[in-house]
Amino acid sequence: MSIDFYWRLPTHGCHATIRRGSYDRGDWSPLKPGNQSPGLTPDGEDDGYRYIDHLAEIAKAAELSGFIGGLIPSFPNTDDPWTISPLLARETKTFRFMIAFQPGFLDPVHAARLSASLQRATGGRTVFNIITGGGGPSQLWWGDSFAHDDRYGRTTEFLDIFRGVWRGQPFDYDGRFYQVEGEHLSQLLAREEIPEIWFSGSSDAALQSAAKHADYYLSWLEPYAQITDKFARVKERTAELGGEQKCAIRVDLVARPTEEEAWHDIRIGFENVSDATRAQWRGQPTDSVGASRQAALRPTEAKRWEELVVGKNLWGGFNLLRGGPALGIVGSYEQCAEQLDELIRRGADAFILAGTPHLEEAYRIGEEVLPLLGRTAAVQPLLEAAE
Repeated sequence: MSIDFYWRLPTHGCHATIRRGSYDRGDWSPLKPGNQSPGLTPDGEDDGYRYIDHLAEIAKAAELSGFIGGLIPSFPNTDDPWTISPLLARETKTFRFMIAFQPGFLDPVHAARLSASLQRATGGRTVFNIITGGGGPSQLWWGDSFAHDDRYGRTTEFLDIFRGVWRGQPFDYDGRFYQVEGEHLSQLLAREEIPEIWFSGSSDAALQSAAKHADYYLSWLEPYAQITDKFARVKERTAELGGEQKCAIRVDLVARPTEEEAWHDIRIGFENVSDATRAQWRGQPTDSVGASRQAALRPTEAKRWEELVVGKNLWGGFNLLRGGPALGIVGSYEQCAEQLDELIRRGADAFILAGTPHLEEAYRIGEEVLPLLGRTAAVQPLLEAAE
């Protein structure tokens, strides 16, 4: 049984510690002493070290520590993954770069040619994280006012054409959102493998699209009963279409030598959350089902960090410390490995892991947590059965 582990690359800057919310890695905040990428020379000048250099360090650390590749996220405040990916490919040997993008913003035929060229240039190391958008102001920032289910319909048609033109033969398509006639990739490009597709979305419309096109269905971590049900539903939908669906989880970890040390870092981080940060994450409009499930944990209303403990080694306030999904895993190295084992037992076939700071935590989790997987009684029979 092979479980793929990816690491997350923070294309929006990073914190030096989970205990403080300041972005002191990268140039998303004003340059000051202690910053990295860029930092300051002894005489107070910009040291010329760019953030792409820091991302390359993270990618190399993850590659050395056993991660197969890295998610390169895309938000309005990040660098663009299509530009970052080939730069990182030049800095690594086998590391796969998972490009997050919204299909509606590209022409599907152009996207297929772009992707095949990346595959050709990098030895087939491209992976896609297809996202369809969460609605609200963040979606309008991109100039996209399509309704929720229409966006997923557009994504499905995009992927129909993306795969269709890759066959190397003239391809026609007459859909609601796209029409093409006689389009196809050249034989040279069509020889490349279609990038693996990881698909995000929790609504029924998302599950229908994922069942048709996804190699991996990707979800943020949710309370275990919810995510078990979600994985069962997406696998059932895919089976109805005659296929099989692998499932993956994106989750942050705070892993320390002891459980006490891990919760100590969480407590300090929570106590340093500002009112402005709470306001930023409180009540943001969205039509994303997944984001609404995370908001239901109500982290912005908590007065004490203990209020957000939602299960054994599970904490629901990560979005207060660094944005993104709320629920993550906290514990000793052994406890974190046990939680990942439990998620494997519940149907996870792959993971995108993260920790703050991303550089140091890539080494820590790769060296201290991943080697402990498969030792629990819960998952050992699954591994033995596959040998």
